[in-house]
Amino acid sequence: MMRNLLVLFLFALVGLSACETTSPFNQGPAYDFEGNLAIDRKKIAAYLDTAKIDSIYRIHDPSGVVVIVHQEGKGSRPTNNTVVYTDYIGKLMTNGTVFDTSYEDVARLKNRYVEGRVYAPLSFVVGSASVITGWDFGFKRLRPSSKATFIIPSPYAYSNQKSNAKIPENSVLIFQIDFLGID
Repeated sequence: MMRNLLVLFLFALVGLSACETTSPFNQGPAYDFEGNLAIDRKKIAAYLDTAKIDSIYRIHDPSGVVVIVHQEGKGSRPTNNTVVYTDYIGKLMTNGTVFDTSYEDVARLKNRYVEGRVYAPLSFVVGSASVITGWDFGFKRLRPSSKATFIIPSPYAYSNQKSNAKIPENSVLIFQIDFLGID
């Protein structure tokens, strides 16, 4: 009797392991965060070798985010849970195409204007996951009233997401930042 139960158990185990998964979470191979970060670091280094960007100084954050400061602000740098106010222009590093902005005139000029959208400074809470992670790294390095450029590797931006037609997957992003202030 015990032997029959053991054989039956083994057949059931083999049968179950041969079934294909129907899990909605099995969406292919896992995102290669470190691999994509290494690729993007090389792309960013090559870009910085040829890009003519005036700056007071540059910060190469250990994350891979590069902060290029054009105008130094004053006051305390934001930390997690600080409310930040900023204007911005977001571009693709590959070709400079503007994909988003808080400025209506830039949106109209670059054919990115969306009827009904309110073009105004963006406010967000640092560390709240309400913006891309690269912004958290970048803003923690700036003082209010700074003007800067953030260069953000894809793992700290939109990685391999395909949900935004304006941003190809694994894109390095550049943001021109006008850091207006904090609460």
